[in-house]
Amino acid sequence: MKKLLLLLSCLLLTLSMMAGCGGDDQQSADTSWQYIADKGELVIGLDDTFAPMGFRDEQGNLVGFDIDLANAVGEQLGVAVTFQPIDWAAKDMELSSKNIDCIWNGMSATPERQESMALTKKYLNNKIIIMTMDADLAITSVEDLANVTMATQADSAALEAMQANEAWETFKDNVTEFPTYDEAILAMQGGRVQAIVVDQVLGEYKNANMGGEMKVCDFNFGDDFYAIGCRKGETDLADKISEAIQALIDNGTAEEISNKWFGTNIVILEDYE
Repeated sequence: MKKLLLLLSCLLLTLSMMAGCGGDDQQSADTSWQYIADKGELVIGLDDTFAPMGFRDEQGNLVGFDIDLANAVGEQLGVAVTFQPIDWAAKDMELSSKNIDCIWNGMSATPERQESMALTKKYLNNKIIIMTMDADLAITSVEDLANVTMATQADSAALEAMQANEAWETFKDNVTEFPTYDEAILAMQGGRVQAIVVDQVLGEYKNANMGGEMKVCDFNFGDDFYAIGCRKGETDLADKISEAIQALIDNGTAEEISNKWFGTNIVILEDYE
């Protein structure tokens, strides 16, 4: 009798453990897209000073390439899109705390972000360039940066690209960080730095509005692919956004939006290597 009771107890314990494991699997299932679909809204975090991706026009309206593309994705997915300006340096906290559903604002698909977030496929190619207002300043190699004072935005892709460069230690003391690129440009205009390090899409847009006062230096920090960042593990939502962008590429909407802001079609949709 005791042996029978012992066997029954072991059986019940085993069944209980199996049920518990099943519950954990169910809890860990990716319901990120269902969460968005149920509430009918996608909240997008962005830096609203990053032209031409997402910024304020003279009337204070939020405009830009990413704004138009995100709205088109929302229509494709059948959900409302809400834009939430955030402190760019606090974007990871905003995402993890669920104040926003994704980060969509010309964000670089760095190896670190591929580990810490669920990223969409790469949707735009960009470069990290150096621009100056000094016609006599020549920067043809990374070695030249040891003698050049530079400004960039704090926690930006440009800063990350510089820090990742093997020569960073030789020029890091010449780099000043500002809360926004607008302040970095003002510092250059005021003579406090000689150059800015910036995303190509932003730098060339700003330069066009400045009447072409800046020139692009010969040396740059290489390609910088953009992606949309969702919370780590929320690949279902990231995949849905990628699928929507692909649909917009297929029907020509993405090209129209790109031509509007860049004068050419630079939208891509590529996997990571």
